[in-house]
Amino acid sequence: MKKKKGKKVIKEGDGENDDYRNDDVWWLFQRGRFSSFLCISVFALLVRVLVSMNPYSGAGDPPKYGDYEAQRHWMEITLNTPVREWYRNTTSNNLSYWGLDYPPLTAYQSYVHSLFLDFFHPDSVALFTSRGHESSLGKLLMRLTVLSSDILIFFPAAVYFVIVNYNNRGRSSKEDMAWNLAMILLNPCLILIDHGHFQYNCISLGLTLGAVAAIFSKHELVACALFSLALNHKQMSLYFAPAFFGHLFGKCLKHENPFLRVLKLGLVVLGTFLLIWWPYLYSVNSVLEVLSRLAPFERGIYEDYVANFWCTSSILIKWKRLFTTQSLKLFSFVATMLALLPSMLQQIRAPSDKGFLYAMLNSSFSFYLFSFQVHEKSILLPLLPASLLVLEEPLLFKWLTYFGLFSMFPLLCRDQLILPYIALVVLFVLIYHSPTAKRDSRQRDIPSGWKAFVMAFLLMCTFIFHIIYLVLKPPKKYPYLFEAMIMLLCCSQFVVLVAYTNMKQWKLSTSTGIENEKKVQ
Repeated sequence: MKKKKGKKVIKEGDGENDDYRNDDVWWLFQRGRFSSFLCISVFALLVRVLVSMNPYSGAGDPPKYGDYEAQRHWMEITLNTPVREWYRNTTSNNLSYWGLDYPPLTAYQSYVHSLFLDFFHPDSVALFTSRGHESSLGKLLMRLTVLSSDILIFFPAAVYFVIVNYNNRGRSSKEDMAWNLAMILLNPCLILIDHGHFQYNCISLGLTLGAVAAIFSKHELVACALFSLALNHKQMSLYFAPAFFGHLFGKCLKHENPFLRVLKLGLVVLGTFLLIWWPYLYSVNSVLEVLSRLAPFERGIYEDYVANFWCTSSILIKWKRLFTTQSLKLFSFVATMLALLPSMLQQIRAPSDKGFLYAMLNSSFSFYLFSFQVHEKSILLPLLPASLLVLEEPLLFKWLTYFGLFSMFPLLCRDQLILPYIALVVLFVLIYHSPTAKRDSRQRDIPSGWKAFVMAFLLMCTFIFHIIYLVLKPPKKYPYLFEAMIMLLCCSQFVVLVAYTNMKQWKLSTSTGIENEKKVQ
């Protein structure tokens, strides 16, 4: 079947080979998508507002409070001190009290938000006297900064991706598009961390999502700029770097002039980094001051109970006691590289859009499982590409979302976010299993036989662990026994999932991947 749109003929079924054009966006919206997208976006915003009415990290918990105070303090510092002193220990900036430990773009974001707070409530960002500030107006303004960041960056990126993805896939089902957008915007993990716990992951993840959509629409230079911005906002975006490098380098190798193409991409990346780092390039020492804040090696290979390899295996192997920090850094680097290399090499060999999403998932999972000093919140990074693959891998996305959320349960309990945790789990399940959800994925979403039995057993275990954690007290000899049980169960599922996704990526037809990317030449 063919549909004519102006001078372009769209042949359904092979849309992945069609060039992306701006008029396709209007064509998609003309068929009723706009109202669906608007309703989903407004509903997602409402959910965020409701979650933001709950407590946050460190609420009423002196002397250092929590992540909320860290973000507020960075606004205080960036507003009241020179840019060259933001990462330097001075009388005005005591780095032992929530010193900046993210790249410069986060500092610039904090400065912009500080102007907003200073205009409406100067006391909330006053130097020294605002430490631990928790007024009602201050909380409202802080919550608004996260909501506005989400609306301005993550929401448009999600809509952009859904449109480009469906244009490439040659499909135009309103239900499919709406469901895909809902799965991205209503991910309970991101909502609870950003609008409950209090962070700005929506910015770095939104920039990454925009970069993915730019790659899908054949705008690689824009993708490089956006992903460079993501790297300069949160260094954890490095989790995706091997996938971006492998995919873009693989495309360059298939171009008629690979050197020129690599040069263009490299110049965009370099130019973006120079622009962001310009205030600190006046000396080597200044650059090192910033870099030293981005690598918290002094905290050890793991800190809290995170469901990755090092923390889980520490039940049997006491890594911190047996090895020096220098040795553990080497172990971590080697293990991470070995885990991510297969997916990166597959994309260099045969770059494709679907393979790129699998590579993002495998690369971010490799960092989560094996890299140095991973936090519970880092599971948000594998969840992003999983949400982009939801139409191909619905069960994978549902399983990862559930266990990713469960892995953060102790953290969310400390933040007194149990009620929104339960509410968002129920909401996610209802929307995931909505009648308009992708129909041709339903058969893959219904396991049978022993798989169904194992999955039911694991879900029952998580339900029991929830009750145990909330009701019982651990033995005095093992105060973190329940956290260890949750960590062990979640880590086992993450290992199974990453093995599965690596296998799926390598099973992708290399001939299809090469054919799909011929347009770049």
